[in-house]
Amino acid sequence: MGAYRADEEYDYLFKLVLIGDSGVGKSNLLSRFTRNEFSLESKSTIGVEFATRTIHVDDKVVKAQIWDTAGQERYRAITSAYYRGAVGALLVYDVTRNVTFENVERWLKELRDHTDANIVIMLVGNKADLRHLRAVQTDDAKSFAEQEHTFFMETSALESLNVENAFTEVLSQIYRVVSRKALDMAEDPTVLPKGQTINVGGKDDVSAIKKTGCCSS
Repeated sequence: MGAYRADEEYDYLFKLVLIGDSGVGKSNLLSRFTRNEFSLESKSTIGVEFATRTIHVDDKVVKAQIWDTAGQERYRAITSAYYRGAVGALLVYDVTRNVTFENVERWLKELRDHTDANIVIMLVGNKADLRHLRAVQTDDAKSFAEQEHTFFMETSALESLNVENAFTEVLSQIYRVVSRKALDMAEDPTVLPKGQTINVGGKDDVSAIKKTGCCSS
């Protein structure tokens, strides 16, 4: 049997968002993960773009719908709308630009203001291939991630370093949250049947992953 599956053949659909300052490499992380492409000429994203990719977690087929945000301040009004329904986020900074790491705290606050408390968050230090230009130390980012109970990984979209791992880890963690909740609620009709979107955007549809700490150690 080939690797191809019809588009509708998935067990879970998870919405992820990419956030962070402009120019940190969000669009290239997205294109590397979904199409295995990288462009040195990529322009700033204006508004919203998204792409999808399907992966296997345990014996389940998980489809990721990944939204790429515009990092520029003047487009911020757009961003609040597409946080809705997100169950995972990659919060990206550029390891060569300290200001992009300093702004992570603000992005994290905005993310948490607009999403469910159980959202799975991965802090991503991108452009790790530019070793001679590094401005943000790995240990500093790791400490921040531990303090904020997020996951952490350094990536290079250019060298394809850890890009697969970062997205796959987030999707796997979301799947575990949902699976645990499904086990706990086996008799509950609010558990979503096969193929349903997991959406944490509203009070009514949040029950499938509510009350489970995704990131506590």
